[in-house]
Amino acid sequence: MTISVRKAASAAVLSAALGAALAGCGGGAGPSDAGREARLGTPAASAPASAPAPAPGAPSAAGAGPQAGAPAKPPTLAPGPNGLTPVFERAKQHTDKTVALTFDADMTADQGARAAGGERFDNPQLITTLRTLKVPSTIFMTGRWAEEYPDQAKAIGTDPVFEVANHSYSHHAFTSPCYGLPALDAAAARADVDRAFAAFRTAGAVNTVPYFRFPGGCYDDQALRALSTAKVTAVQWDVVSGDAFAKDPDAVAEQVLAGVKPGSVVVMHCTRSAAPVTEEAIRKIVPELRQRGYRFVKVSELIGT
Repeated sequence: MTISVRKAASAAVLSAALGAALAGCGGGAGPSDAGREARLGTPAASAPASAPAPAPGAPSAAGAGPQAGAPAKPPTLAPGPNGLTPVFERAKQHTDKTVALTFDADMTADQGARAAGGERFDNPQLITTLRTLKVPSTIFMTGRWAEEYPDQAKAIGTDPVFEVANHSYSHHAFTSPCYGLPALDAAAARADVDRAFAAFRTAGAVNTVPYFRFPGGCYDDQALRALSTAKVTAVQWDVVSGDAFAKDPDAVAEQVLAGVKPGSVVVMHCTRSAAPVTEEAIRKIVPELRQRGYRFVKVSELIGT
C-alpha cells in the first residue's frame, strides 16, 4: 500500500508491513532536485472551449487516454524543468478549508490467481459509504483492477461523486528499488499508463482525469521524463492515512485528522484485503472534518487553486 516518499516519520511506521507485501503501494525513492522543481509547475493553460479536452499521452488506435465524457478540461500543472512531468502534493492556496480524499484501487498484473482464489482487492462498502456521505473523491485505479472489477469500475467512473485517475496498469515500479515491486523500463512505463487508460475505457468509466499516481509513490527524474509525453500530472499527497494493513480504524482516523491542513491530499486505499478498516475510518473522519469546517473536493478542484 502507499506511504509518503517525503514523510520519513510516517514511512517508518508503515515500512515493516509494506516491505513484506510484494503488491504493496509503499513509498519508495523520492525525487531528485529536478524532480522537486517539477512540483513548482503552475496550472497549464486550458484548451479553447470549442476544442475537445486533450487526452493524456496522445491516444493510440487502441484507445489509450480518457474517453469522451470525462470532466471538461480538468486542470493540470505545466511541465517542470526540461519538460519533466509535474508533481502535485498539496494545494498552493492554504486558506480555504478544502481537503481531497484519494483512494488507491490497487491490483498488480500478476494477482489474478489470488483474486480467483477469493482475495478481494475491491471495497464496494467503502464506495457506498462515500456516496452516502456525499464525499467527492478521486480513485486512483490500476488497469488490472478495472479488468478484474469492470462493473465497479464503470459504476465509479460514471458517478459524478468520483473521478478516476491512473495508478498504472500493472502496479509495477517506475523506479527501483520500490518495496520489491518489479521495475519497468521507460518505454514499458509509458505504455503501462496508456494501457490503464484503455482498461478504464473498456470498462465504461468516463469520468477519467489526466492524473497519475506512481505505484508505491516511487519516482525519480527518469520516471518523470518517461511520462512526459503522457501529458499527465503526477499526484502524490501530504497526509498518509496509515490504513495499509491497519487493524484499528480509530488509529487511522486519528492519523488523518492530525495531519489534514487546508489544501491537503490524503492517501487511502480501496482494497479490502490489504486495507480492511478504511470504510470504518471514513465514517469517523468525514463528520469530524466537516465539524471543523472542511469541505471535501476532488483532486481536480485542488489542482485548480
